[in-house]
Amino acid sequence: MKIIVTDLKKCVGCHTCELACAVSRSASKNLFQAFLEDPRPATRVRVLKVGSQAVPLQCQQCEDAPCAAVCPTEALCRAGADQPVLFRGELCIGCSSCTLVCPFGAIRRADGGVMAKCSLCWDRLAEGKPAACVEACPTKARHLVDANVVAEAKLRKTAMALASFEQAAEDPSRLSS
Repeated sequence: MKIIVTDLKKCVGCHTCELACAVSRSASKNLFQAFLEDPRPATRVRVLKVGSQAVPLQCQQCEDAPCAAVCPTEALCRAGADQPVLFRGELCIGCSSCTLVCPFGAIRRADGGVMAKCSLCWDRLAEGKPAACVEACPTKARHLVDANVVAEAKLRKTAMALASFEQAAEDPSRLSS
């Protein structure tokens, strides 16, 4: 399963990912025309300021996808195990059940009464293009990666930290540094 990750050290909080996302979901696919559309296209990624840090957030494509499980019309569904949770707006009744169960707060009501959530730009990926937010990021902070690669990197980092601790425990003089 692919997920979008952000290198927070590179993110400057410019909101370009938000704009690119909204434009990619607009009827016109044009920045200036998108602002005139009714309803206005909704971004599926939101950049929040936490202290001095900008943090872009979007759907995390949960394996168990509580949003899809609770959707009464199956507007949220996954076509396959390695595919993102897709949103089919024509089936959405705007009940907000998905918003209530999303552990990340990544699904919200868009103009027009239906919900909006990230689908990793599945249509763009099928054409061999990157997700709009990834492509537009001026600092290259956003990446579409395999979730297992992220997990493996974290596992290795943890193993290295534990190995360093064990080595320090064998030689107590190393603990004081």
